[in-house]
Amino acid sequence: MKTELFDYELPEELIAVRPAERRDASRLLVVDGERCEHRLVSEWPELVPEGALVVLNDTRVRRARVFGKRQPGGGRVELFLLKPLATGQGGAERWAALGRANKPLRVGTLIDAGELSAEVEQRAEDGVLTLAVRAPGGVEAWLSEHGHVPIPPYMRRDDEPADLERYQTVYARRTASVAAPTAGLHLTEDGLKRLEARGVEIAKLELEVGLGTFLPVQVDDLDQHPMHSERIDVSPPLARSIADKRRAGAPIVAVGTTVVRALESAADPEQPGHVRPRSGETRLLIQPGYEFRVVDAMLTNFHQPKSTLLALVSAFAGLDAIRAAYREAVRARYRFLSYGDAMWLARRAQ
Repeated sequence: MKTELFDYELPEELIAVRPAERRDASRLLVVDGERCEHRLVSEWPELVPEGALVVLNDTRVRRARVFGKRQPGGGRVELFLLKPLATGQGGAERWAALGRANKPLRVGTLIDAGELSAEVEQRAEDGVLTLAVRAPGGVEAWLSEHGHVPIPPYMRRDDEPADLERYQTVYARRTASVAAPTAGLHLTEDGLKRLEARGVEIAKLELEVGLGTFLPVQVDDLDQHPMHSERIDVSPPLARSIADKRRAGAPIVAVGTTVVRALESAADPEQPGHVRPRSGETRLLIQPGYEFRVVDAMLTNFHQPKSTLLALVSAFAGLDAIRAAYREAVRARYRFLSYGDAMWLARRAQ
């Protein structure tokens, strides 16, 4: 499918560079076909059908940005540690990373970030580095204390103390991702309790948000886009909960595109609407024409033009419906992207 179908004009002033004062104070665009209704996220718990299953992605965001200096020379270097790979020689840890500096970070380059040090071991064609990294107490522990919050570059600012809390869901658990599952940033403990009080079951899975989040679609045909893999963990208890809801005729609600991608990746080919437990990698690319097998409704943010996430929601609610919704959101001055407002979508008839 042509990538240009997922393009739209996004005024720069509509890109949210900081979160709303309260998590659930964001606006909520309720999309019903090509009709839209303006609500608030604080009202969302009452929009979820009673008895539904709401599925959350409880991954925690790694404080993945590190600032250091090239040795020798002292030139400034910014590293973005994506994920651990293995233990290297001499007790070093091997990490996949992105790097930015005035000069290319070639194999053998040394980076000094105080107690953390790194050496470039490999550089792939797509720019991903393999680093040998050393830090007292281990790299993950060092990052949790000294790393910077990896807010997206389109915010055009440095991370701030408030981002430590607000670029993390209230239910985040294991550190594994380099970007937040942003629809979940709107949810509060009070809102989750209100869901449960209405008989809504809440379940969790994990999708490690990775490099693919940062890569724009650079091909004319989305079919040619190389989707990076992301690790998912869909547990046996979650599979049983979905089976129970199917028997009861209750809907499955995803909070965010990451949950949609994980559940659809685990879909049971022999039982429509069900999933199989799965722990491993997914490269699933969802675009119009995809037949959804698990998710019935979703809460999601507004996504970047020409992105795989915009293709996913267009497949889910219908391309014409999403185009109309985005036009209305721009007209009504909604806030876009990670710290922006939200949409409530039902799956289009298939």
